[in-house]
Amino acid sequence: MDKIFDEPFKQAYDFSFNNKVAGVFDDMVTRSVPYYVEMQRMMSELAADHCGADGVIYDLGCSTGATMIMMDQTVPQHIKFVGIDDSEPMLEKCKAKLDEMGMTRPYSLEVADLNSGNVPMKDASVVILCLTLQFIRPIVRERLLRSIQEQLRPGGVLIIIEKILAEETDFNRDFIKYYYNFKRRNQYSELEISQKREALENVLIPYKLSENITLLKEVGFRTVEVFFKWYNFSGFIAKKES
Repeated sequence: MDKIFDEPFKQAYDFSFNNKVAGVFDDMVTRSVPYYVEMQRMMSELAADHCGADGVIYDLGCSTGATMIMMDQTVPQHIKFVGIDDSEPMLEKCKAKLDEMGMTRPYSLEVADLNSGNVPMKDASVVILCLTLQFIRPIVRERLLRSIQEQLRPGGVLIIIEKILAEETDFNRDFIKYYYNFKRRNQYSELEISQKREALENVLIPYKLSENITLLKEVGFRTVEVFFKWYNFSGFIAKKES
């Protein structure tokens, strides 16, 4: 169970996906992200409908493999999954979970830093950024998204789940309040909420939904559609022209 922030820290530090986080990540994310399981189901349905007959699905920032495990139930078994993350502890946890479930489809797990702005991909029909883009340095995001758009097959899609800012400041304050209420309902204490907020302050940098959509269109995606919205969380899909 996630207890990483339940004791006072002597000195603040930036959040990182280290061994300690990898060990409790599944509990952390389900208690910290509203409708997390439902968002995974929605992404798996979208991926199944857009993967094509012989495309490859890339999960960038795959963490412990929740998205690939859900997609395994909907995507044809011959379609290959490629999970990429810059955290070796997260990939080790992912590999253990995939082995435990006995995944038989072709897949590979790779260490790569998305903050480089370019991750080589081949035959990509679907690319997923689930709670990942928000951790990419803002100065790099356009370059990364452009690289994804250019490497996607014609008609391919990019599926994104992201923490966002409200369009209006007044509502942004409300949405953050509702979000912290959600965390309280999931048994996070005031200390845990406060310390995690401080640890993420310089690491997780959200954009407005409109800013994300504008950026996707600027890098060449033909259409962008929102498929999920809960206060300051959203899911959207961008399609490359056929």
